[in-house]
Amino acid sequence: MYQTLRITEIFFSLQGETRTAGLPTVFVRLTGCPLRCQYCDTAYAFSGGTSMPLEVILQQVAGYRPRHVCVTGGEPLAQPNCIPLLRALCDSGYQVSLETSGALDVSAVDSRVSKVVDLKTPGSQEVARNRYENIAHLGPHDQVKFVICSREDYDWAVSKLIQYRLDERVGEVLFSPSHAQVEARALADWVLTDNLPVRMQLQLHKILWNDEPGH
Repeated sequence: MYQTLRITEIFFSLQGETRTAGLPTVFVRLTGCPLRCQYCDTAYAFSGGTSMPLEVILQQVAGYRPRHVCVTGGEPLAQPNCIPLLRALCDSGYQVSLETSGALDVSAVDSRVSKVVDLKTPGSQEVARNRYENIAHLGPHDQVKFVICSREDYDWAVSKLIQYRLDERVGEVLFSPSHAQVEARALADWVLTDNLPVRMQLQLHKILWNDEPGH
């Protein structure tokens, strides 16, 4: 079967987030997203892009000789052929991660992929899109991320951490301050005060490259 995907960009950079932050990584950014989070920094991936055969995508990725590959968006799982792409990347021997909003079913994702599921906080304005059934499909290889827009978001995230015992289910629970909405130091103080079993993270790519496309 001739498989194609709509691609916004393929580029080589340092991973800015997650457990592999700082590691050289190839990013495959798929086009399209059914969500409209108020803090989105990749709105340029909502539309457009280039239709590319799976084989061409794999060739471009291989050209960078990466160890790590991150499939991101937009919302990658909005394209059905994301599933065979992830499988093919794993078959090629890469360490593969998937950045997903958590609004779409992750059950078909290859078990070798580290799923980074973003549970949408109330401040994202897309909290109603969370598909909590996905949590049952997560394990120690996977990660859950919360983007914190306010103290209310933080309290909500802590409640979900406890409700779903996320620190026992997944390898990493990530708390990120929403850029220009929550001071990083404030979030750090909250995490320390509550002694949470989470990893606070900053977006390394914003610090290094000020959110320029291609980084």
